[in-house]
Amino acid sequence: MSLVGVLAAGQNIVLWLLTVVAGVAAVVTLIHASIQRKDAFPAVDKQSKVLWVSLLAAATVFIWIFQAPTILYLIGVVALIVYLVDVRPRVDAVQGKSWFRKHG
Repeated sequence: MSLVGVLAAGQNIVLWLLTVVAGVAAVVTLIHASIQRKDAFPAVDKQSKVLWVSLLAAATVFIWIFQAPTILYLIGVVALIVYLVDVRPRVDAVQGKSWFRKHG
């Protein structure tokens, strides 16, 4: 196998891993958004639950169907990151929840 073939195989593995990581994160965020109270999203001025669940469902489809490095994949990843970084912490805070806080 030539060096070009090895590099191409390595690139394919990296892109596949990026797709799997982003896809699993998209499913987790979709589940998180789905189980939150409907009034939590407007309470933190972050649109509606229906909009976020719809965006995350579309992001999940875009990530799994189109895969890295297409533009629709990147759109899905951006929606996922916005939810994870901006919306999820505020929705959890208004409800007194945290994914990583130890109870007891």
